[in-house]
Amino acid sequence: MSQDDSIKVTSDGSEIYHPSDEVVSRATIKDYDSLYKRSIEDREGFWAEEAEKLSWYEKWDKVLDDSEKPFYKWFTGGKINIIQNAIDRHQDGAIADKTAIIWEGEPGDKRRFTYRQVNEEVSKFANILKDKGVKKGDIVTIYMPQVPELAFAMLACAKIGAAHSVVYGGFSAEALSQRINDAKCRVLITADGGWRRGKIIDLKAISNDAMSRSPSVEVCITIKRTEHEVSMQEGRDYWYHELHTEASAECETEVTDAEDMLFILYTSGTTGRPKALLHTHGGYSLYTSVTHKYVFDIKDNDIWWCAADPGWITGHSYIVYSPLINGTTVIMYEGAPNFPNPGRWWQMIAEYKVTILYTSPTAIRGLMRFGDKWPEKHDISSLRLLGSVGEPINPEAWKWYHRVIGNETCPIMDTWWQTETGGFMITPLPITPLKPGSATKPFFGIEIAVVDDNGNEVAVGEEGKLVLKAPWPGMARTIYGDDERFREVYWKDYEKQGWYKTGDSARIDSDGYVWIIGRIDDVIKVSGYRLGTAEIESALVSHDAVSEAAAIGLPHELKGNAIHTFVILREGLEGSDKLAEELGQHVRSEIGPIARPESIEFVDSLPKTRSGKIMRRVLKARALGEDEGDLSTLEE
Repeated sequence: MSQDDSIKVTSDGSEIYHPSDEVVSRATIKDYDSLYKRSIEDREGFWAEEAEKLSWYEKWDKVLDDSEKPFYKWFTGGKINIIQNAIDRHQDGAIADKTAIIWEGEPGDKRRFTYRQVNEEVSKFANILKDKGVKKGDIVTIYMPQVPELAFAMLACAKIGAAHSVVYGGFSAEALSQRINDAKCRVLITADGGWRRGKIIDLKAISNDAMSRSPSVEVCITIKRTEHEVSMQEGRDYWYHELHTEASAECETEVTDAEDMLFILYTSGTTGRPKALLHTHGGYSLYTSVTHKYVFDIKDNDIWWCAADPGWITGHSYIVYSPLINGTTVIMYEGAPNFPNPGRWWQMIAEYKVTILYTSPTAIRGLMRFGDKWPEKHDISSLRLLGSVGEPINPEAWKWYHRVIGNETCPIMDTWWQTETGGFMITPLPITPLKPGSATKPFFGIEIAVVDDNGNEVAVGEEGKLVLKAPWPGMARTIYGDDERFREVYWKDYEKQGWYKTGDSARIDSDGYVWIIGRIDDVIKVSGYRLGTAEIESALVSHDAVSEAAAIGLPHELKGNAIHTFVILREGLEGSDKLAEELGQHVRSEIGPIARPESIEFVDSLPKTRSGKIMRRVLKARALGEDEGDLSTLEE
């Protein structure tokens, strides 16, 4: 099939790209429709069959326990540890000496680890944690750059039955301490620093600041990465390399229940108070590994690069856990995609013969800015599949990615999912005909609908609220320490039907393809990262000069969305460029650089409802020059 033959135009005017005969012949799944039908008609049977492919200490009594909706439990009675599947079962046979992780630091330093070496490193780290009093059920905070020890720390926690709480290395001391305090963590793992665009990010200084506000922390283990001078407190702070020298490379994996806590991960919400989604060993092990294996058609010789950060769910699920469960070779890279030049990624793909690249539309648009010349300098013909994650990808970026990076032969797996879902929910397979900008169809076992406020399905092509109609193994079990908030945020709106509210709007076209439109609630996605408007507004109002604030997201060519803010100053103060700069810096220090507003506009009033709620949709409509819609609730 020629490339021209593979592109068709559908009845609604959208282009559809058909996979080549070669892609179809190589694919593990060759018939989506029949397998999807079976997975819906016998959901529990389908997942039980897939679960049989994992290693279990003891098999489950029941596949799905839905007796306490919406707190679903999967594989109850089953005994499993994700490490048993990601590391332990690979220690026998040839796979033990297969490369598990290829790591490259931003300055160019390189390290490789086989599955046997990963086992030794994780066992040593696990013994270090045990020596510092970490036990089953504890939560350990991890705040690190993207170095192999970050993955080892996560895996070590899981190995001994402790849970990890990874905090993205771009967050501030305030954001870090807030997350430590919420989880009451006793142990913090960090590094002296990390490299980003040629500069050292002083993570230890930020950690020290956070620990001064977090009385629960008794132990801080620090990895030496940049080797710049840092402040260490005797009796609390320990150098990892010193502990590593003394640690044993043998450690037994803790037997955990399928429903035991594996990790918590904080995500922003509309209230401004970050919420910790809780995932468990059994269902998460199954769901992430199955989605990774089938969506990206994983083969034994694949070199897999998920160019995300383990501080976010994408990194948890598709850098650390599912690739290792599937015995895949994983690329990890520390730095920025365009440092020291925009060819860095393409150079690495050529050097390591990467076969699958999975990244965000923000990164794609950012590299697209520099034109075709940078990828053309390198032989990236090893690529066979591409992926997209984090936000809807605009068709222009999709086509550039397909044409320039994929050489018009690599299908793009445009995946929709959330921290809450654990893994891909709406996604193509390599055999799926693709429409640029559409996440295509639900994964196996996933039932969706697009509905109005009353739960009625909307007409074909109409925009509505995306809901998930049935439970799945990778779903978050609750919000840590706040079951009621979990029920309120995700389930209350459609409690009668038993549906999960995704918080996204979407439409389904006449071919059954799903088009994700964006967030319904007040969460802004910047470069694929979710930031609550209330969190940003709270940071602004914490400045002495600010009385009120509102934040909205507006389309941005590179970031997907950019934060624009409106500020009412305290009486007697006047806005200025200098004050705007100061406020931007303030937000950065309170939350982190990703939350710094693109613009700060000083205003005398904000559109509000009579109950005092800021009508952000009105601000957004005004900024975009669009119809402001129903203003009946707007105060006079």
